[in-house]
Amino acid sequence: MRKDPRTPRSLPFLRQDFAASLVVFLVALPLCIGVAVASGVPAELGLITGIVGGIVTGLMRGSSLQVSGPAAGLTVLVFEAVRAFGLAALGVIVLAAGLLQIAMGLLRWGRWFRAISLSVVEGMLAGIGLVIIAGQLYAAAGVPAPDSGLDKLTGLPGALVEALGDREALVSLAVGAGTILLIVGWRRMPRRARAVPGALVAVLLAALATAVLDLPVATVRVGGVLEAVHLPGTEALSSLADPALIGTILAFALIASAESLFSAAAVDRLHSGPRTEYDRELVAQGVGNTLCGLLGALPLTAVIVRSSANVEAGARTKASRVLHGVWLLLFVVLLPTVLAYIPLAALAGILVHAGWKLIPFKGVVTLWGRHRGEALVLVATAASIVAVGMFEGVLIGLVLSVGKAAWEASHLRIEQTDDGREAVRVRLQGTVTFLRLPQILDSLEALPGDRRVVLDLSGVHHLDHACRSALETWAERHSGADAEAVRAATDPERDEEASAARVSSPG
Repeated sequence: MRKDPRTPRSLPFLRQDFAASLVVFLVALPLCIGVAVASGVPAELGLITGIVGGIVTGLMRGSSLQVSGPAAGLTVLVFEAVRAFGLAALGVIVLAAGLLQIAMGLLRWGRWFRAISLSVVEGMLAGIGLVIIAGQLYAAAGVPAPDSGLDKLTGLPGALVEALGDREALVSLAVGAGTILLIVGWRRMPRRARAVPGALVAVLLAALATAVLDLPVATVRVGGVLEAVHLPGTEALSSLADPALIGTILAFALIASAESLFSAAAVDRLHSGPRTEYDRELVAQGVGNTLCGLLGALPLTAVIVRSSANVEAGARTKASRVLHGVWLLLFVVLLPTVLAYIPLAALAGILVHAGWKLIPFKGVVTLWGRHRGEALVLVATAASIVAVGMFEGVLIGLVLSVGKAAWEASHLRIEQTDDGREAVRVRLQGTVTFLRLPQILDSLEALPGDRRVVLDLSGVHHLDHACRSALETWAERHSGADAEAVRAATDPERDEEASAARVSSPG
């Protein structure tokens, strides 16, 4: 029987997805190791999380081209959790956070994460980026870093002076600086060369230089993958009664979910394929984190760096991200001893570069020019994370964001423009309720009675019945015999088409 040529193949884009999976694997490999080392856990745990993110989360429905794995955005939170509760408790925290994500997805709360202020999320990432950069500069020099983010920043000048007098520290710094320069400069290479990620090339060259020149730098400590796995024990599970641990679990779940769903929205803008189903994606992230928690590994989130590499490499279906997880698994099984040749300073350089990219410098400048309040929320969130901590910093950002929204919802601005020739323009911005009616009427009644008026309502969020009736009465009284004396404009670009006789709700 002849096969119908219109029948779709089971894997119609296998060639494109296979090629993309290799690119994502090469991007993910150094990041999985670097994030684990920066988090204060064995490097193998980062690879395990990458495998789970690729194979398990990758197989589930939600976002077709988004790639999950250990993320630099959670490095600070993981480091603080391990320092406070111990490595054994990490699995319990990630497990509980994963179950919470599944519950939120099943309750269809995924869409509500899109309501979180973008300034808070960007401020969170900026704060994390600053702490990562500060902490990894110590790691690049091979010296211990202070515990708090603020101490990391303020202690950098002293650490630099100390490193300048130590030959081994200078060599280690040179390896880290060389890694950063190579990653940044790799963008200028020919397109074919850029098919191999700059971070991977930098790590390979750093490892080669360390081995050939016998450089006095620390390298990754290698253990067996099975030895790195810590299944949650009875003692660790009993720690769930600790209120401090509950707060950490909530922070893991909320921050990982917000980062994943914001990443999904960003990835959707990069391709024309199926859109993300946010609730299903939240469940997929939860299942991945639940398994990572059972294995005692790092938490996973969707990662924009790997996801954008996946799209740019031509991926068409979820097969690319699943295959990237398979390549990571094969690497762990066949080549685990290769990790022992990787200098820690090179991984520090990769994370300094990743931390720098988390800071939205252009975004802050743009916000300052257009939405100064949002820019202040972003900066305050970042500063709070550095000064106080991750969980507290995010809470401060959310409170500021809600406070800003409440202020804007209740605040009313009245602007009057009069060039002496055309109609007087009165612009209302904010929420117009009966509480502001005396202020509005005082401003309108003070206008010259013989001048035409354009009442611009384009900036009004809400106009209640009392104010609408009062404005209609004022307009009729001001117009008198001239029906065109008062015009209500809800679109400043189309004033000439606005209705002339009546003031109505802008909604």
